[in-house]
Amino acid sequence: MSDLARPGVFCVGLAVQDTILTLPNLPIGPGKIRAGSRVDVGGGPAATAAVTVARLGAPARFAGRLGRDATGDAIAVELAAEGVGIEALRRLAEWPSPASVVLVESGGERLIIVHAPPLPEDPALTGPDSLDADLTGIGAVLCDCFWPAGARRLIALAAARRLPSVLDADVNRHDPAAIAPLVAEASHVVFSRGGLAQFSATDDIAAGLAAAAALRRHPARLLGVTDGAEGLFVWTGGAPAQSRPPRVAAVDTTGAGDAFHGALALALANGWGEAQAIALAHAVAALKCTRPGGRAGLPDAAALAAFAPDLVPLLAPRSRSLPHV
Repeated sequence: MSDLARPGVFCVGLAVQDTILTLPNLPIGPGKIRAGSRVDVGGGPAATAAVTVARLGAPARFAGRLGRDATGDAIAVELAAEGVGIEALRRLAEWPSPASVVLVESGGERLIIVHAPPLPEDPALTGPDSLDADLTGIGAVLCDCFWPAGARRLIALAAARRLPSVLDADVNRHDPAAIAPLVAEASHVVFSRGGLAQFSATDDIAAGLAAAAALRRHPARLLGVTDGAEGLFVWTGGAPAQSRPPRVAAVDTTGAGDAFHGALALALANGWGEAQAIALAHAVAALKCTRPGGRAGLPDAAALAAFAPDLVPLLAPRSRSLPHV
């Protein structure tokens, strides 16, 4: 890599160990099914977003909570091997690291079964002040909904520095009231379809986005919802505007939403406008869907350049050096 570097992304949230099993079809009832393949690889929205940024050649840091167990060891080792800074990752005793089983059918759709116990209610471990976020050299931040206190703290730190903050608002264990401050305060809020339905108690995209928009004192720079192959629906104050992704033959959609958010944050960190950032996010997520293995299928800069050469300028390093962290 060049000695010139570009702004990085600081991510806070969930890191999980995925066991991905491929099947001809997703199960519809009890019984025994033989899997075609198995892959063990890290996952989690914020952690996979950080890996997305690192794969594309930019600095990425991740802060979250893991247990002091073998699963946590595997997650931390993989993140470090991917080039993600984990100095702010904290290991907790007597709390099991999150893990999941992901069932992927032949068309690429998946069913995710997650075991992620609630974080300890100890301010010293999981309160907002327990987040150690060094934003030196960071151009944008990203958080998911797993650790609301840490996410809100990160969004506030970003706002103080006038940095973009991306919220990956997927399905989560928290009451909507705990997520509402994140939706109200992040500069760029992108729900999953399921996350929006959970948050707004409606499956209607327009009504759900209107409810989210009503929480804000100032309009978000981006408020939208991803809906798989249908792409992104962006709130415009009326009927949501649809932005479609490139058409690809999907093999495995696991991690595509996380890749979308990571690429979006990277583009914003580099000063791209929202339309260009969405285009990059679509390209990275679509390319991920053509590859199996969840996080293992995330593209690198060379793959992205071959798939979407018009987006290559983002990959050119900026003229300011970042400190080693």
